[in-house]
Amino acid sequence: MNAFTSFAAATTAAAVLAIGLAGGATAAGHTPSAHDGVTERAAASGTAPACIERTSVTNKPEGGVRVHLRNFCGRTMHVKVVVKNWSDSGCKSMPNGSGWLFQTVGGRYDRTVVC
Repeated sequence: MNAFTSFAAATTAAAVLAIGLAGGATAAGHTPSAHDGVTERAAASGTAPACIERTSVTNKPEGGVRVHLRNFCGRTMHVKVVVKNWSDSGCKSMPNGSGWLFQTVGGRYDRTVVC
């Protein structure tokens, strides 16, 4: 395992721990998980987790963006690139370990979200 793989695994573990702590346990002692959809629905409107690596470049002076995403989450993720003053990407399914390049001819990169 190289340093990057170790970092990605640690980041994923920290994200899972943070979701578990934020979700809390129910009265029956059950902590919501991605398997019961509670965590999925809560995350669906938010920024993509750190295990989705983002590299973005804004083209100047003509505008436009290039965003390269890579999925190190350990499972398939559904993500969307949000662009200011331009059309967003739409929802993209990314299997674990895959990458995706999204480009526009206008606008500015805003953020990557789960969808």
